[in-house]
Amino acid sequence: MNNKHRTAFFISDRTGLTAEVLGRSLLSQFEGIEFRRVTLRYVDTPDKARDAVAEINEAALADGQRPLVLSTLIAPALRGIIGQGDALVLDLFEMFITPMEAELGTLSSHAVGRSHGAGSSYTSRMDAVNFALDHDDGGISRNLERAEIVLVGVSRCGKTPTSLYLALQFGLYAANYPLVEEDLSTGTLPLPLKGMRKKLYGLTIRPERLQQIRAERSPDSRYATLETCRREVRQAEDMMQQLGIPFLDVTAMSVEEIATTLVQQMALKR
Repeated sequence: MNNKHRTAFFISDRTGLTAEVLGRSLLSQFEGIEFRRVTLRYVDTPDKARDAVAEINEAALADGQRPLVLSTLIAPALRGIIGQGDALVLDLFEMFITPMEAELGTLSSHAVGRSHGAGSSYTSRMDAVNFALDHDDGGISRNLERAEIVLVGVSRCGKTPTSLYLALQFGLYAANYPLVEEDLSTGTLPLPLKGMRKKLYGLTIRPERLQQIRAERSPDSRYATLETCRREVRQAEDMMQQLGIPFLDVTAMSVEEIATTLVQQMALKR
């Protein structure tokens, strides 16, 4: 039995975002274990729940040990089926809902998908996501002034996933702009970013990690050499320091941690 490698299932009757965010936060506390993460979304019928149990049991047999199951299923019948799997099942909603019902003296609605409601909040988050996609990697400069935060940094330092997370989870209008070789060599911001200094926040990363990421995308290229990565990171950090742009080293941070830090540092309203 190898306790250093475990399978963890995130199971939801909707998109799985809540299960993933909570689950990943919990798993991150166990640094010595490598988790194979499996997300099962829209498990909203008994047949789908039984299929999930079959996959859980298959993983238990292959691994030689029980998987972890982190579930946000609402329907009691579905939770009962998942509970039959050969796994440690953690019902994330039940852990909180039951004591809250006792404290508030009333039963919860047990409404599926309530946390992702289809009202104005959902619509605003989708608008923010579309904005982030349109203004990814400096793609569109039009309406850039609508951005509440603009991430800058060298290529492949995590700007895109952070922008999308800020939009999807917080409903923030986030754009990102790459600092290319011309910007770095002159130490000046790209023209569309002039006059937006108060909205800019930089992301940086250790050159060694950046080299690993770039090598996966463009192996054996000048772009992915450690020398290039070191030079670009150094120039980007020098530029941001000179221009008074705050920046964050994201080397050892998850997207969730990066986004939460930016929201706090920039005092952004969700």
